[in-house]
Parts: sequence; C-alpha cells; structure tokens
Amino acid sequence: MARFEFSERALDTLALQESLTDRACGGYASFEGWVRDFNDGRQVARLEYEAYALLAVKEGERIVAEAIERFGVTHARCVHRIGNLPLGELAVWVGVSSPHRGEAFAACRYIIDEVKHRVPIWKKEHYLDGDSGWVNCERCAAAPATTAAGTHDHHDHAHEHHDHDETLAPTAIGVHAPGLPQPDYSRQQVLPEVGAAGQARLRAARVLVIGAGGLGTPVLSYLAGAGIGTLGVIDGDVLDASNLHRQTLYALADVGRPKALLAAERLRALNPEVDVRAYVQRADAEQLPALAAGFDVLVDCSDNFRTRFLVNDVAVRLGKPAVIASVYQYEGQLQVLTPSSACLRCIWPDGAHDGLVGNCAEAGVLGPVAGVLGSMQALEVLKLLLGLDSPAIGAVVLVDLRTLETRRLRAPRAAGCDAGACMRLPSATAVAMELEVELDLSAEGTIADWTMVDLRELTETVASPLALAHLHLPLAQLLADPARLPPGPRYLLVCARGQRSRGAAEALRAAGRDGIWSLRGGLAAQPRR
Repeated sequence: MARFEFSERALDTLALQESLTDRACGGYASFEGWVRDFNDGRQVARLEYEAYALLAVKEGERIVAEAIERFGVTHARCVHRIGNLPLGELAVWVGVSSPHRGEAFAACRYIIDEVKHRVPIWKKEHYLDGDSGWVNCERCAAAPATTAAGTHDHHDHAHEHHDHDETLAPTAIGVHAPGLPQPDYSRQQVLPEVGAAGQARLRAARVLVIGAGGLGTPVLSYLAGAGIGTLGVIDGDVLDASNLHRQTLYALADVGRPKALLAAERLRALNPEVDVRAYVQRADAEQLPALAAGFDVLVDCSDNFRTRFLVNDVAVRLGKPAVIASVYQYEGQLQVLTPSSACLRCIWPDGAHDGLVGNCAEAGVLGPVAGVLGSMQALEVLKLLLGLDSPAIGAVVLVDLRTLETRRLRAPRAAGCDAGACMRLPSATAVAMELEVELDLSAEGTIADWTMVDLRELTETVASPLALAHLHLPLAQLLADPARLPPGPRYLLVCARGQRSRGAAEALRAAGRDGIWSLRGGLAAQPRR
C-alpha cells in the first residue's frame, strides 16, 4: 500500500479509511480538501491539478514516513487528485490511525502542511471570466486555516495555508515572521532551464553537505538561497578565529561554537523555507551510509582524503550523485560523480593518504580560493537537480586561480565500477585503530620500546622543540627515502596534529613496511603540564 499517491479518479473515502483500519488503533483522523466555488473575489468553475510525479511521490512518501516516526502513529496515507476537478470534488485526502487520537490529529495536520510546502504540485483555477494560469501550490494564499486537522473542511486545500505548529515541527518550513518578506526566486526562475517546474524540483530536493568550512559555507549559502527544500550539514568541528577569513558565514563572536549549529542558524535566517538539519559529528563509516540514504545528492566539503573517499564509497554504494572538491593553496579540483560515471577510486584505486598533502592550516590558503571552488560545487549541485549537463561529470576539473587557467581531464570509468566494486579500503575507523596509538609522552617509560621520529619541518621544531630523544626526519625526506628508517625498531611517527604522521604511516605500511605507527592527535593532543 502506497503511503502517498496521485489519482486521476474520484476518491472513495470509505475505502481509504478501511485501508487504515487496525484493531490496535483507537484513534483515527482524516483531512479532506474540496474544490470550492469562490476564491479571491472570483467565481470558480473548476480546478485543474498537475504534478511533477517523479519527485512529488518521492517527497510525499518522505513526509508520511516522517509523520509516522515523529508522532508514533501506526498507519498514515495521503492521496492527491490530479487532472480536472469539478466543484465539490475531493482534491486531497489524508488519513491517520493510531492507538490514541492526539497523535493521529497531530500527524494528520503535519502531513497536509508539509505536502502544501514541499511537494511539487501546480494548480490552475478556471474562473467564469478566465483562468489563473499555472500556480505552484506552495505560493497560494497564506491566510491560516480555521478548521483543525481531523475534520472535514469544505474548501479547496490549495486556496488556504496551514501555519506550522512549532511544537510539532521544530525546524519550520515555509514559516515567516509577520511583516517579513517572503523568499523570492524570481531572478533564477526567469532562466528557461529553471522556471516554476525547476524551482519545484529544487524545493523537493534533499542535499547533504559534509563539512561546513571553507568549501561548505559557500555551498550551503548558495543552496539555501536557491530554495533547496532540505539541507543537511555534517561537521564535528568548532569555529576557530583562523577560519573566518574564508568561512564568512560566521562571525568572530561565534568562535568556539559548533560549525554545524552555526551554519544552521545562518541558513534559517537566510531562507526560512529551507529545512536545515545539523549533525554535530564527524562523518564516519558507521553512521554516514544510513544518514546519506535519506538525501538525493552528497557534497563533500571536507579537508581530508579519508572523508573524501568515504563519501565516494557511500555514494557508489547507494547509487547517489556526489559533488567533490578540494583546495590546495591557489589551486582546486572539482569532480561530479554519478551512478554511471567514474568514481574517485576509478582514478586513484588505492586511495590517498591524509597528511601527505598539507591542508589549509598547514599549506595556507587565500579565502576566495575556497569560495570559488565551493561556489562551483553549489552550481554543480543545482545543475544535477535541474537535469542540466555538466562537463565535470566523468572528468576532473583543475582550476589554477593564480593564472586563471582551467583544465579538464577525462576520467574513464573503471571496468566493473558498480556498487562495491571500487571500495577496497577498510573503514576509516578500522584504519585509524590499526595505525594510531594514543600515548602520554610525559609519562615515565612510555617510549622505552619506541624509536620516535619527528616529521615536522625545521621551523616547527625550533618554535616548539621536542625534549624527548628522537630522530628528526621531515616528511618529504622520509617519503623520498623510506630506507632512512632501517627495519627492526618500532617507530612512532609524530607531527603537530597527527595528520602527517598518520598519512606517512599509511604510505609506509602500504609499501610493505611493518612496525610503523602514528601518534594519535599529534603533539597538540598531549596533556599540558
């Protein structure tokens, strides 16, 4: 039994109600929206509905599933008419059965409110003196309904707008404070590739952004401004003052607060219609697949190879498109993955190791470089959702912002690259557990069984010398000549924050060297004395 569906035929409410009958349920609530004969001072003759069915059914199913989970009801359905409807015809029906009536009422109202705001449905009112033209239901009159969910209200549901109950929907969608202007997408809807139908696609879309830093902040800002219906943002970091020159979504007073929560606050202020879902956590192999399953497009805005390849693997496994970018000093790379294009492992079968290429903190970056690449990512997401072609699909786009040169390298799809075929590396957690050790270097006898190797540059060691006995071998020198570490001893690689040492340990292990470990968190994680 479909939870959400369209019908070209008149609805049989008794049969619909019977489909939800359950002896374990003592409460039942329904909503009926009927075609009325008068609207905005004009006499209505009939009503006509159309829908972008592919996205509409998908989003409608999500809404009903959300209601079942949020309110703990047992069964719920929604059926919406399409085609020509005469006066008095039933246009939409929602039914909910539950052990108790309160949850049934609340879920019923939630479903009809969310359907009005999120499902791409258009109506045309035929008056005695003309017609309204096609209008997106979400932009219909905003007067709050006076009839509670669960009653039979004789009206065309598209003429009225039910305000959200903030206690039932903590992240409000389409709710605007009195006196504030409504979001206006007219400048992009003028584009023939967008229009009302394209805007409805964006409104029904769900995009998950991994990382709310230099790449993530422009991605999130532009997607929220474009009217993406649901934006998820994952980031486990807190804001640092050194982030602000490139992460301009935030303010100096925000330093120390979680970026995911800050981003959600700013995006809701930018566009209250967007459902922003913040996840204050790092993306890992245990949780990301289940989370990503509820979104249409994944956007990797992380600053490390481990997460980048994890997003790639999850996208391949779930058959979802992903937009991936990276920044190094004045340069950037962009790639769009689709279920039929090459993935990261088609190009780099063995993956890449974090720490072997400096991140923004180590290598430096000008803020606009990250801004340009993040803006390109946002554009690619919109092109995917609008069904536009992109030269970034099946290719790696290289951008040099010092010379303004752009190169596009074709990326052929590897034979057998389908769900699972390209995922060769173990999970991020498993790799970290095998390669990293957590030690207190100040404790007596801690490094008695280790030969410590400091991979930092000379300038770093002068500024923060390591008092313990160690070898000083900068990362580049070690990778150029791994034989400088003779086999035999147990080597503990250390650096400032643990990324370079972990990357070097991975590279050496992959080359067949045993007895190599990395100090988790680097010297910055050592307890202060």
